[in-house]
Amino acid sequence: MLDWSMSTPNSGPGTGPPLSASEERTWAMVSHIGVLVAAWFAMGFLCPLAIWLLFRSRSEFVRRHAVESLNFQISLLIYSAIAFVLVLITFGLGVLIIVPLIVIGAVAALVVLIMATMAASSGNEYRYPLTIRMVH
Repeated sequence: MLDWSMSTPNSGPGTGPPLSASEERTWAMVSHIGVLVAAWFAMGFLCPLAIWLLFRSRSEFVRRHAVESLNFQISLLIYSAIAFVLVLITFGLGVLIIVPLIVIGAVAALVVLIMATMAASSGNEYRYPLTIRMVH
């Protein structure tokens, strides 16, 4: 159990010593590939959000990767909501177009997710395509 009475103003989530280069690459990778675990619960954005909240002040590299992954996941949610609305508006006929687009989009999302994870592993930056950048 945590003793909050002993905490300092700079303690809590997101604070602590800077991360080592190895830790930075590991957490940056997790911000991308961890989405696959969270996606099983239709909450793919939770993993990069948690990593961003926990490590944003400890590592600029991890912050950038987590924000990029978070923005991509939010963009996917927005695109999915638009697809759902289009299906409703067309009384289900939009399914003929939307389903193939969802399959193609899912494969493309998996490919860019793997590319982002590999970039993080190498210590490089990655920018997801077709991403609405709302979180900075």
